[in-house]
Amino acid sequence: MNNLPPLAERMRPKTLDDYVGQKHLVGPGAVLRKAIESGSLPSMIFWGPPGVGKTTLAYIISQTLFRPFFSLSAINSGVKDVREVIEKASLLKEQGETLPVLFIDEIHRFSKSQQDSLLGAVERGIVTLIGATTENPSFEVISALLSRCQVYILQSLEEEDLLSLLNKAMKEDVVLKSKKIDIKEHEALLRLSGGDARKLLNIFELLVNAFEGKKITITNEIVLEHVQQNMALYDKAGEQHYDIISAFIKSMRGSDPNGAVYWLARMIVGGEDPLFIARRMLILASEDIGNANPNALLLAQSCFEAVNVIGMPESQLILSQTVIYLATSAKSNSATTAIGAAMALVRETGDLPVPLHLRNAPTKLMKNIGYGKDYKYAHSYQGNFVDIDFLPDAIKGTKIYEPGNNAKEHETKEKLKKLWGERYKY
Repeated sequence: MNNLPPLAERMRPKTLDDYVGQKHLVGPGAVLRKAIESGSLPSMIFWGPPGVGKTTLAYIISQTLFRPFFSLSAINSGVKDVREVIEKASLLKEQGETLPVLFIDEIHRFSKSQQDSLLGAVERGIVTLIGATTENPSFEVISALLSRCQVYILQSLEEEDLLSLLNKAMKEDVVLKSKKIDIKEHEALLRLSGGDARKLLNIFELLVNAFEGKKITITNEIVLEHVQQNMALYDKAGEQHYDIISAFIKSMRGSDPNGAVYWLARMIVGGEDPLFIARRMLILASEDIGNANPNALLLAQSCFEAVNVIGMPESQLILSQTVIYLATSAKSNSATTAIGAAMALVRETGDLPVPLHLRNAPTKLMKNIGYGKDYKYAHSYQGNFVDIDFLPDAIKGTKIYEPGNNAKEHETKEKLKKLWGERYKY
């Protein structure tokens, strides 16, 4: 028994019918299932959080279609490894054999040159590429490769999916079926797993192994007592990826440089991609600081560019400086709430017509029917301001932007109040 693979590996499904979750992709009549059943398989990217079945689904696809399965991990593979696989695939094609599926885990970690090395083989159909990523492929996969792939989004597993996995493991696994396991409470198990099937089964196995004898009763208290102290500090492959980045962002939002730098260090030591960290700081600079301190966005952008050019380990100094600046900066989410309010207004009111005075009049006909009439050019007036309506008639006077409670935006509010008077009631 000591030589057995981990429970998560023992329970890995081998057919689409055994596969748990992703019904929108592989359920009866779903788009990916139809493609598999037709045998006409495009190259594709699986985008989704860890432990939702990306690797498993790729393997099942290859087995269902009786195609050779080549697997590479972007963490420890390079251009040389890619070329070796392509050479093998080319040889299969010359011999008239079935062409393989090439699965690349964490494809977002491949550099541009590494991704470029895949293009020719994918374009000529020598391999069917299936890439897996936890990051948005629009940012992490080069456009030339992305345009040759279909992107499928995999979702976190639902509670019923996770519970069915546990029940199946207890009934079918060679080790667990010999024990009498009673799960009286499952909330802590599901919460700690975070919708990650692999993590759930790893936790469950850790828990079961902590008990002697055949009879095991599991409660929330027992789970927290036995599991939390044994959980990994950080898994650069993504197991606590989302928890750590959440704590990092919330520390900066909460103006705590101590917490923010601590979580930054956890990510750096864990091998997190520094560009991922810098990108999240760019978002925070607008989402949580905004116009309370416009320089925050400039510094975050400079940080991203510097990290991209310099690389690690030197970039940790730049990341630390930027984290401390963002954490100690004045905060405002007014830009976030403004675009949210505007989007809600658009959904509620639909495509309202642009007022005639705001429309461009490039032709004589448009000018004759009133396009651009009564528009006043702000720079022709004192203070570069003129009081006219810039919203559609149906919603004119609607205040969308509410300045935040900070020195910079207080100044902005006073200016708006002076300019617009009662129109927007600032």
